[in-house]
Amino acid sequence: MTHGSRGPSSHSSKGVRAKQFIHPSRFIQEARITEKVAYNAVNTFEDFAVHQKILDNIKIKGFTAPSAIQDQTIPLVMQGKDVVGIANTGTGKTGAFAIPMIHDLITHMDHRAIIMAPTRELAEQIMEECFSFGKSCGLRSALLIGGASMHLQRRDLRYNPRVVVGTPGRIKDHIQQGTLPLSMFNFVVLDEVDRMLDMGFINDISDILSRVSPQRQSLFFSATMEPKVAKLIERFARNPVTVSTKEGATVDSVSQNVVYYAGSNDKIDKLHDVLIGTECSKTIIFDDTKRAVERLGHELKSRGFKVDEIHGDKTQAQRSRAIKRLKSDEIDILVATDVAARGLDVTDITHVINYSTPNTWDDYVHRIGRTGRAGKGGFALTFLPRS
Repeated sequence: MTHGSRGPSSHSSKGVRAKQFIHPSRFIQEARITEKVAYNAVNTFEDFAVHQKILDNIKIKGFTAPSAIQDQTIPLVMQGKDVVGIANTGTGKTGAFAIPMIHDLITHMDHRAIIMAPTRELAEQIMEECFSFGKSCGLRSALLIGGASMHLQRRDLRYNPRVVVGTPGRIKDHIQQGTLPLSMFNFVVLDEVDRMLDMGFINDISDILSRVSPQRQSLFFSATMEPKVAKLIERFARNPVTVSTKEGATVDSVSQNVVYYAGSNDKIDKLHDVLIGTECSKTIIFDDTKRAVERLGHELKSRGFKVDEIHGDKTQAQRSRAIKRLKSDEIDILVATDVAARGLDVTDITHVINYSTPNTWDDYVHRIGRTGRAGKGGFALTFLPRS
């Protein structure tokens, strides 16, 4: 699989959301490190009867057995069924749709797939995963994320890519410019549907889905099955089969607590104390606004910390570079708006710090889900003003 240009994306601002009241007691929970019962896959990857090149790529990636969502979803997709997958992040759901999708594209030369995701980071991550599963399969692709060069994206689309990954806003831009003939696409994947609807993309998504081929296979992945998600699926899916491998709502392996502060000086000093603690090695700090993120990043740098920032005004190159710096230990603190709460996959985050409280409980769950991954423990601290 080959793909073209990369660059920034953004979704249009949908207005500042009012914060839900979350009782402080909900931010406090001891980590419950319970021995998870290992999932025993019913199938091996060979049992799925996918193309040999895909199996070779799966081996190169070091995957030995399908995860629960892959084991239960891939056979249904291979049978041509529409599927609704309810799964936590970090459970291998990209593989659950990428593996059978790439097989379908290799097998049917007239098929094309479009994948929608809520954020630039997640769209990029999906593209990378599809690239690794589809290596040497000869599939052209295009990444359509906002803020990137429209010129380069138009160039990629002129090559008639078989796989298009993008955010709804930028996909809509290309529809309006006549550069993306959606009627030729007959394999559709929506990842993190709940998040896309939360971000106000319902009309864009409905418009996009109404333009793809009526003879299509549709896959919807979501962490939750809220009424608005169910309504969208009911409208656009045909007799979908639901697969749910979702576990508890909060991350049990994360030790959660609050830090009370009195005034802004006390707040930054308490943050400093947390960051120099022995247990704190790689940290994501969430703040409300782009300006607050920049201000906090600058303050921490002046105190000698190795920091970078991510928010919606950063170019995609800057955001990708910040994540790479975190992964390679060039920095150990990333200050971010909620743009990083989903789709950011760094396995060794020890701490998530809510320097500002999240807008909703769901946002909180996704923020703290950046730590305690891959069987490791983690810490989540929420800063609250002393009343």
